[in-house]
Amino acid sequence: MRSVYPDKGRRALSMPDPVDISVIVPVYNEEESLPQLQREIRAAVESLGVGWEVIYVDDCSSDASLGVLLELRERCRNVRIVKFRRNYGQTAAMAAGFDVSRGGAVVTLDGDLQNDPADIPRLIAELARGHDLVAGWRKQRHDGFVLRRLPSVIANRLTALVSGILIHDTGCTLKAYRRELIKNMPIYADHHRFLPFMSSGSGARVSEVVVNHRPRLYGKSKYGLGRATRVLLDLLTVKLISQFSQRPLQYFGLLSFGFLTVSVLFASAGLASLSGTSVDAPGGEWQLVVVSVILMLMTLVVYFGLLGLLAELAVKASGMHRRGILDRILNELH
Repeated sequence: MRSVYPDKGRRALSMPDPVDISVIVPVYNEEESLPQLQREIRAAVESLGVGWEVIYVDDCSSDASLGVLLELRERCRNVRIVKFRRNYGQTAAMAAGFDVSRGGAVVTLDGDLQNDPADIPRLIAELARGHDLVAGWRKQRHDGFVLRRLPSVIANRLTALVSGILIHDTGCTLKAYRRELIKNMPIYADHHRFLPFMSSGSGARVSEVVVNHRPRLYGKSKYGLGRATRVLLDLLTVKLISQFSQRPLQYFGLLSFGFLTVSVLFASAGLASLSGTSVDAPGGEWQLVVVSVILMLMTLVVYFGLLGLLAELAVKASGMHRRGILDRILNELH
């Protein structure tokens, strides 16, 4: 799926140096933006006086982005590169960056210069105040209204409605995370935007900071209205998964109750209309149909009820809820 470009010569020997902050940048056809972005990231992170690294994840760019990244690595020993063998998307790039990062704090941002690296110290400071995830809020966006801002507003409102968590800008890539939060959190599809929602469910402390948003200088946006549809479907998936993992018996119990209700209504209506009719009489064959349908529905009631019990046993045996409680206790102690 991916390959990590190794450092050469003495750089390989120096890689174990302590790293406090890892900056992850998904890259897809951003060759013109990368030199300026690297300068700004370096200036922002070095101002903190800590060990750092920047991990560029090349999502199989078709332009000269990889060549530019290799040149940047020659000039700066803090640069690391992950190369995808084909295009997997932004979430996969972020997940790959999480996997190879070493910093206690992890910052993500886009590679198109619209996120401002100068905001990184403010996000890190918010983490230092005790938060586990700090989300950027592009309060004043410099994007087109119909294709970018309007779908974003709708997605943010729906996410807040479904999750009950007020995050103004779930689509902003500029975020800061504690390592403990991301190391065991699987993400896929477009789920990176729902990390605040997913994290808060496990007791994480989520905050939000207004960040600078700049007009795009080079290239064109990779997002459009089609992506908004995928985001809505992903939101539904995340909601169902989170509910199921917390209350599987209730989830399947509702399905069983629904089938039970339909079977009772069907039986009542069928028996009322066929009362006194024998099987051999005209129309009497419908009695067999009614009985067959009722038996099928009752079988589904039992099936989903037992499936819910098995899911409840599996979740309890996995200890996931116990780990979540322990995590919350440890967070309070820290």
